[in-house]
Amino acid sequence: MSTSSRRLAAILLIVLPTVVFGGASILRLLIDDPAYAANPLRQDLWRAGHAHAGILLLLSLVVLRYVDETALGRRARWFAKHATPLSAILLPAGFFLSVLSPEATEPNALINLAYLGAVVLTAGLLTVGFGLLREPAAVPSVPSR
Repeated sequence: MSTSSRRLAAILLIVLPTVVFGGASILRLLIDDPAYAANPLRQDLWRAGHAHAGILLLLSLVVLRYVDETALGRRARWFAKHATPLSAILLPAGFFLSVLSPEATEPNALINLAYLGAVVLTAGLLTVGFGLLREPAAVPSVPSR
């Protein structure tokens, strides 16, 4: 694993407990906040945001194990390495921020962050997948003396 992948993995592992805190916060809202409990749309979108955050952070760690083995250029490898963690921010942000108001009956325009996150995630995963399928560039052999 490259140094930059290792560093990003460390950051993701440090950030992952925030998802646990978020789950506990949603549980507290379900138990103690009648306004939250009375809004099924908000419950559904916040539950979706929480679930996506957790699974995408875990997927980011899996992707990091493979991205350094791809036959990709420097920029494509950088994109492939950062797309899944970026989608772990964009997708949940779209779900959470689109129904901040307890009275929301439909998502606001910030729901588009979820669509953007889905596009970034798809592009990043396809980049890693095709990068793994490509044959690595041939390393010129050095003649022996």
